[in-house]
Amino acid sequence: MKADYEIRQETEKDYPQVFKLVEEAFRDMKESDHREQFLVERLRHSPAFVPELSLVADGDGGVVGYGLMTRVSIRSGKVDAESLALAPVAVRPDRQSMGIGSALIRELHARAARLGYKSAVVLGHEGFYPRFGYRKASDYGIAFLFEVPSECCMAVELVVGGLRDIRGVVCYPETFME
Repeated sequence: MKADYEIRQETEKDYPQVFKLVEEAFRDMKESDHREQFLVERLRHSPAFVPELSLVADGDGGVVGYGLMTRVSIRSGKVDAESLALAPVAVRPDRQSMGIGSALIRELHARAARLGYKSAVVLGHEGFYPRFGYRKASDYGIAFLFEVPSECCMAVELVVGGLRDIRGVVCYPETFME
């Protein structure tokens, strides 16, 4: 079955639809602080933002999905290794479970690798993200400073060996903490 949407880079005119979509997608999620839409707005104006990694699934009369990857670092002592954080991925509630979120993640990974990024991290559902290659971050010697179950803290190599010799703590930009 052919997808009835197109994945493309987000433009400024998409911002209002993305705001509403992210708000709706996380509205009933108990693990959410229900402020992801504001995080997206802050990240767009931060040095962590990579415009090429802010994608929408456009179809069915508008934006039906959104995915974002932003720069983070993995710090070991005084050495920082560049990585990306996948957050958020959102699909309009009436279009969930149709593969849109999966397609966005695959496209984000492919674009990130083409841009030269070697790895990504995610705080997410341990039953969902492994299908995209994510493993427990601790398997790589990577830790998060959040009090969440370790199985929800994951990392993936976007290229073969992308996390070789990388150990440390994921450091998110201050924008994530506001």
